[in-house]
Amino acid sequence: MKLRSSLTKPAAGYLYSRQNAEITAKADNRPIGTIVTGMSLPLHPDIQLIYGTAFSGNDLKSKRNVAFINQRLAKQLVGKKPEKMAINQQIVYKGAVLTIIGISADKDAKVGQLMMPVTLFPDSVLKATPPMGIIEAQSVEDVPELKKQIESWLSANMKTKLADFSIITNEQRVSQVAKGFLLFRLIMGMIVGISVLVGGIGVMNVLLISVTERTVEIGVRKALGAKRQDILWQFLSESITISTFGSLLGLALGLLSTLAFVPIVKALTDVPFQMAYTWNTFMIIMVIAMFIGIIFGTYPAMRAARLDPVEAIRRE
Repeated sequence: MKLRSSLTKPAAGYLYSRQNAEITAKADNRPIGTIVTGMSLPLHPDIQLIYGTAFSGNDLKSKRNVAFINQRLAKQLVGKKPEKMAINQQIVYKGAVLTIIGISADKDAKVGQLMMPVTLFPDSVLKATPPMGIIEAQSVEDVPELKKQIESWLSANMKTKLADFSIITNEQRVSQVAKGFLLFRLIMGMIVGISVLVGGIGVMNVLLISVTERTVEIGVRKALGAKRQDILWQFLSESITISTFGSLLGLALGLLSTLAFVPIVKALTDVPFQMAYTWNTFMIIMVIAMFIGIIFGTYPAMRAARLDPVEAIRRE
């Protein structure tokens, strides 16, 4: 708790120990080989309970003899009976009698698993296989900084040397993920850049056609006293309006597309794919749209402003 509270980056921390062991069903003294996992976290986010409950923080502190198991171990205990019949049954691990209070989903587990408070592990087990302290960062970019903070805390608070601890991170995976994100951003940036360029050219062509079709109108306005600046601002405002309206329409279609696309991705890949929208993104889109309107609307606006009023009226 002290280590976790000293971290400046958001992260979850807990103790974790895992070992192959043999348990005994108290009802019939039948030995069962399984994987025993001890945790100081009542329920990890990756674990999904389908029956009963997990052990609580109070169970950890009071060292209450409770545990929860996965579906495979539940079937080994009750045979052909419904899995939930395993709840409230008792099993024996290292001489301690544990009461089953919950059953978790198997997912990809190929063997039975018993999950219990790490505080129930005998001292002999903890000395033979010391539990790992796991710190899970919310963002991959925070991993290097969290590692430095953990090393500093251990050096300042532990009597033993830092060499007595092994600090392991998935830095290679983090590096791969960071490179993957960078590549994704570059590719998406190129695609967005091409789309913006094509959209800007489209806006410019629309305005050039508008200038050609409205040549007489421009000539009449100039003959009535309109200045070049007035004509310039008229067509620039039209360019900004067209590009902004187009971006809003595209944004609305994009939002609707994600609402339909995300459920399809989840159904086909079973990946926890989520949508994320931020106000910063919307603001950036609006600024880019206005910028495109100004850049690609300047040439048609200047062309309209430079028209000679007499020549423009003669084209009628």
